[in-house]
Amino acid sequence: MIAVFWGTFLQPFTSDRPGTRGLSSCTCLMLDSDRARLRRQLRHERRSLTAAEQRDRSEQVYRRVVSQAFFHRARRLAFYFANDGEVDPLAILLRAWQMSKHCYLPVLSTHRPDKVCFAPFRPGDKLVPNRWGILEPALPVRRLVAAYSLDLVLVPLVGFDAACNRLGMGKGFYDRTFAYRQRLGFQRPRLIGLAYEQQKVDRLPVSDWDVPLEAVVTETTLYRRSNSPLPV
Repeated sequence: MIAVFWGTFLQPFTSDRPGTRGLSSCTCLMLDSDRARLRRQLRHERRSLTAAEQRDRSEQVYRRVVSQAFFHRARRLAFYFANDGEVDPLAILLRAWQMSKHCYLPVLSTHRPDKVCFAPFRPGDKLVPNRWGILEPALPVRRLVAAYSLDLVLVPLVGFDAACNRLGMGKGFYDRTFAYRQRLGFQRPRLIGLAYEQQKVDRLPVSDWDVPLEAVVTETTLYRRSNSPLPV
C-alpha cells in the first residue's frame, strides 16, 4: 500500500459565523478552543501509530467497508489520499475500480475555493499537490463533478463519537460542501467516515454547521447514526 498520505475574532455583540447567530462570540471562542485542543490531542495519538500499525488497521477497515451493502450498491464513490496518519482508503479505491465503479478524489478548485469538488480518477492518472500538499487529479474545471452527483463519499476525520458526529481538521471544507444535505433534506451522497478506534471520543461538541456522518467504520466496529437510512 503506497504511503502518499494524503479564531474566532472577538466581536462586542454576536458572532457572524454561519449557524452561530444569537450565540455570544465568547461561546463560539470557547467552542473553537475546546475543538482545537481535542484536535491536537487526537492528531498526536493518530500519528503515534507506527507505519505497520497504520497499514494493518487500514487493511481491517478495508475488509469491513467492502463487505457492506452501501459499498456494493454505490456506483459513484469518492475517496481521499491519506494524510497525517489518516486511515488509508487506497485498497478500497482499487477494489472499487476493479468492480468497474466510478472513482473520484476531492479537489480544491479555484472557482469554489471554500468547498470541495470531485474529479474522476483512475489508477495511473496524473496527480499534482494542492495548496496543502495533498495530491489531487490534474483536470480542468469542466471535468469536475458536484457532490450531489455521487452515491458514496468516504470521509477522513480527526475524531468521532458513537452518534457519528465528526471532528475534522478545522478548515470546514466538507461541512460547507455537504451543508445542502441538511438544508434541503438530501440523502445523497452517503457520508461514511474512516477512522481508527482510538479516534473515538465519548461525545463531540456539535455546532449548527456540522454535517454528521451516516456511519463511521473503524478496524473493529461499524458505527451507524441512529436515524440513518443506510442500507444494511
